[in-house]
Amino acid sequence: MERIHVELGERSYPIYIGNSVLSDGELLARHLADRRILIVTNETVGPLYLAALVKQLSAICEVESVTLPDGEQYKTLEQLDTIFSHLLKATYGRDSLIIALGGGVIGDMTGFAAACYQRGVDFVQIPTTLLSQVDSSVGGKTAVNHALGKNMVGAFYQPQAVFIDVNSLNTLPERELSAGLAEVIKYGIIWDQVFFDWLENNVEGLLALEPSAMTYAIKRCCEIKAEVVSLDETEQSVRALLNLGHTFGHAIEAEMGYGNWLHGEAVAAGMVQASYVSNALGRLSDQQLQRIVSLIAACNLPTKGPKQMQPEHYLPHMKRDKKSVQGAIRLILPAGIGKAELRSDISQEVMIAAIEAAGTQS
Repeated sequence: MERIHVELGERSYPIYIGNSVLSDGELLARHLADRRILIVTNETVGPLYLAALVKQLSAICEVESVTLPDGEQYKTLEQLDTIFSHLLKATYGRDSLIIALGGGVIGDMTGFAAACYQRGVDFVQIPTTLLSQVDSSVGGKTAVNHALGKNMVGAFYQPQAVFIDVNSLNTLPERELSAGLAEVIKYGIIWDQVFFDWLENNVEGLLALEPSAMTYAIKRCCEIKAEVVSLDETEQSVRALLNLGHTFGHAIEAEMGYGNWLHGEAVAAGMVQASYVSNALGRLSDQQLQRIVSLIAACNLPTKGPKQMQPEHYLPHMKRDKKSVQGAIRLILPAGIGKAELRSDISQEVMIAAIEAAGTQS
């Protein structure tokens, strides 16, 4: 069992990473005993893990569940109201606790519900996808999507704990696994060159779900995320670097319709496009650009944008990005491998040229 501490003063919490976390009754009891608990899951994850988790928790607390549809297209205020309605009809109080059992969509929605219900109740993250394990379950970003922008309605709200069971990845479809690896690669590009080097040498092990490789990758990502969040909880400065590729990627998701491109797929193409911007500015060498593109491609991820999107289609979405200030698009750009920078002085002409240079799918 690996344990990482997210240092946020009174909002600090642990992250547990292991191969049998969901069957560790003693660990779960330490955080969840004697609580009234609602588990929020979806139609895909529920049949796999809900019954076993309920069995574990029933011995130590009162537990119910609510199951939502699966997919980014259901990350909406309408589905959020399903959670609120269950809490209200069952008269859950402010001393209740909500568990997010699922991927990033379930984690984001459950966290936002917890932040809002009776002005805030406790919640715990049990992420079951690689993307949610290495990124969205840690750091307290919670939100739902709006038709005009991804994650535009939400709150910063930290969980009480994060339980990561690496064995849950054994049921993850290959496409979802690759989507999660996009966020793993991101940490190497923005923060840790040694980790990036390690990823280049361990792609096959990660795609094969080798336990030692996967556990190390998840642990290293969580360590970096915990360090960054501890420095900047509400994304006023350094935490923005975690959004490498997301400004371009969110534009792809919004333009193509949520769920048609997985979040990690859109971020992968977005990281390539951001890297082309850096290359044009002389901040990223041709060799470094090629290493980034090659690693993303080796993880079975797209390195080009959708063929249906022209470069000018990106800009309206990018202007609505949460990092934009007074209409100026702010981009996270690689400044080599292992470091990144936030820039708001990039012309639209340079952005469009970079999107064109990265190319579109045939």
